[in-house]
Amino acid sequence: MTRSLRHTDPVHVVWFKRDLRIADHRALSRAAAQGPVLPLFVVEPDYWQLPDSSGRHFAFLRECLEDVRAALAEIGQPLVVRTGSATDVLVDIASETGIAALWSHEETGNAWTFARDRAIADWCRTHGIVWHQERQTGVIRRLGNRDGWAGRWDKFMAEERTAPPEGLKPLDNFEPGPIPSAQDLGLKHDPCPERQIGGRRTGSETLASFLNRRGEPYRKAMSSPAAGAAACSRLSPYLAWGALSMREVAQATWDRQRALKALPRDQTGSWRGALVSFSGRLHWHCHFVQKLEDEPRLEFANLHPAYDGLRPADPDEVRLAAWRNGETGLPFVDACMRCLAATGWMNFRMRAMLMAVASYHLWLDWRAPGEHLARLFTDYEPGIHWPQVQMQSGTTGINTVRIYNPVKQGYDQDPDGSFVRRWIPELSAVPDKHIHEPWTWEAAATVLDRTYPFPVVDHLKAAKDARQAIWGVRRGAEFRSAASAIQDKHGSRKSGMPMTGRKRKAKPAKEQLSLSLGAPGDA
Repeated sequence: MTRSLRHTDPVHVVWFKRDLRIADHRALSRAAAQGPVLPLFVVEPDYWQLPDSSGRHFAFLRECLEDVRAALAEIGQPLVVRTGSATDVLVDIASETGIAALWSHEETGNAWTFARDRAIADWCRTHGIVWHQERQTGVIRRLGNRDGWAGRWDKFMAEERTAPPEGLKPLDNFEPGPIPSAQDLGLKHDPCPERQIGGRRTGSETLASFLNRRGEPYRKAMSSPAAGAAACSRLSPYLAWGALSMREVAQATWDRQRALKALPRDQTGSWRGALVSFSGRLHWHCHFVQKLEDEPRLEFANLHPAYDGLRPADPDEVRLAAWRNGETGLPFVDACMRCLAATGWMNFRMRAMLMAVASYHLWLDWRAPGEHLARLFTDYEPGIHWPQVQMQSGTTGINTVRIYNPVKQGYDQDPDGSFVRRWIPELSAVPDKHIHEPWTWEAAATVLDRTYPFPVVDHLKAAKDARQAIWGVRRGAEFRSAASAIQDKHGSRKSGMPMTGRKRKAKPAKEQLSLSLGAPGDA
């Protein structure tokens, strides 16, 4: 590290992770009240070589880092960025100027970040450094059980947002340091031409446009990959990387709901219903992250052990490649995959369908497809992603098995075939009535196995075989006993969620099973 002037007092290191903002940042504000603050972000090369990391993630992150660096500079001390092991970076800071305390927000990440945080905690204990970890979402650490969880979520989100520090003392001996490029980290080229732009400013504009202009058709449009791209909030990447806090999104939603309530119903159109649905998705966001927080093995192991060994551990590489490349021969599936690759986003129903096709129709173990989707989602949130991957693969033991008919989904969600035609130009000559089943077209031989493949499986037979295999596991008292324990630990205690923190009468324990609801991750 290059120093121009040594700072003699120990610094309060605020370790930015997935909380890239200065507004409603409790760790930053509380540290600033204690003494000089060193705002720090560590780019960790080993993390960026993981199978669930990608270039599009890093591109979005860089934009967030540039944004938060500028915001911190305006109040006196820009973000300091260092590349390397987080432990090594802290060792260097401790040897140079001393660390009065370490501050951060709690993080529910993947197994790698969990192990990294345990190593940092051990290092802090060894060196007598207190690590303050502030809560920033509805996720509760060391949660005994789910009783009362929804009410605690409401209470936390209703708390006053934390104002940024009025000013930070400049640390002249700490150069801000460069933000490395994807090439510097050895990341593969990852073109995503329609990716959302990172940073708080863009996130705030996205929130405002959803609540005031785009969101009215949310409830109806959320199931369509085309209409949902505009009508869904598109806030998920800003929440995943912390450019916006969950609390400010919840409170902005509640404010908008109160304003709508004050208007006559004939002046509010579909807005009220849309925001009731959206508010529920904010609860579900944290509900799913809580699952991984409570059981980190969800990232790698079937939640219900009865499914161990059901699918081959080594994936069929031909089927996996066809699914991954949008070349399964099932037009709506392939259009969704190609759209996701180009945009970094997909609505929840189609995310569920993509995973279900991989798990049921192609009979692939969920881990490899899950890693591929993680790399493609700009809004990859491990705590939502892995529980959802298992939910869509039927390995939780507590959720209804839903095997999507990928052809029917095409007819339902893209009736005129415009979405398929946009993303699969190879099918441009296929008449509308055959677009979702081009093999039924009398001239199919002019296209199929020439510019576009025949289906890699008979989707109806594959679904039947998968259904028999999955349900076959569910018979017997031993399965039900284990499923009951899983439900007790991870299941929701309410079938509906309050939207503004007001108490409601408790309903019987019930896990939300519907996959047609808006996404907890991509709302």
